[in-house]
Amino acid sequence: MTIQPYWVSGFVDGEGTFYVGINKNITMKIGYQVLPEFRVVQHEKDVVVLHALKKFFNCGVVRVNHGDRMEYRVRSVKHLSQIIIPFFDKHPLITQKKFDYITFRKIVSLMKENKHLNEKGLQRILTLSRTMNRKNKFRTSTTI
Repeated sequence: MTIQPYWVSGFVDGEGTFYVGINKNITMKIGYQVLPEFRVVQHEKDVVVLHALKKFFNCGVVRVNHGDRMEYRVRSVKHLSQIIIPFFDKHPLITQKKFDYITFRKIVSLMKENKHLNEKGLQRILTLSRTMNRKNKFRTSTTI
């Protein structure tokens, strides 16, 4: 299956997610782990599309998401900053998802500068991430 850049952008506009998880983790220097993630979920019968995305971007994994759902996921900050973000900067999203993407891009940039490793930077990332996707979705356990 061969896919084109603007098809990818449109498909992700409808089916993709830019997400930043912030989890308590005592093994981390500051006590929290920041996990940026680009994800597309599909029913297992359409897994060929997810493999086409993986081939297109040449990074990430295709794995079981839940039950009969599969996902294409990229978590590597390097791959996000060098492959995924430049792609969506060049082939922009057009729905409300573009605002989540812009915030996601800011967070990944902060992580590249190691801002997630100090309290002030982590608080900035937490504040930004709370504006993404479903507003105020964070569990109280992620409050710093």
